Amino acid sequence: MADTLKEILLDSSRRPAVVTDFETLVDSEVSDKGGVSGAVVKTGFAAVKKIKPGIVPSAVDSLLDEFADALEPFYGDFKAKGGNDFGTYLVGRSDEASDALLSVTDARAEQSSRDAIKKVYGKLRPNGKKNVEEALPRLGQLIDKHAATA
Repeated sequence: MADTLKEILLDSSRRPAVVTDFETLVDSEVSDKGGVSGAVVKTGFAAVKKIKPGIVPSAVDSLLDEFADALEPFYGDFKAKGGNDFGTYLVGRSDEASDALLSVTDARAEQSSRDAIKKVYGKLRPNGKKNVEEALPRLGQLIDKHAATA
């Protein structure tokens, strides 16, 4: 059985399924957004997908290693404490966990050569922390699912 998040998420035999599940997670989180801020997220997400079709699975795959690095300390602590629901654990540390994940996307957006991507990210980023925090339960469930088969 895999002990680290990297072993769980980055194993070459499992990675395609992990990327697909993360893509589904992103799509679900966006579609569940409501109100004015939800409309902004949905519009921005649609714009990004129109600018570059296939961007979500491509972005997930390219960011997966860095996301695993960012979450590894949380997962190590979770395992050390004998946890059985990583989503609940992440919710309990939502401030730090969301900051860790957003540090990855912030750095990637900053490095982008595409002004349109930077512009859309800049518009979405102010609500980014709230959106990431809301996604933590599903993220934890996804990781638990893959850990069970690792």
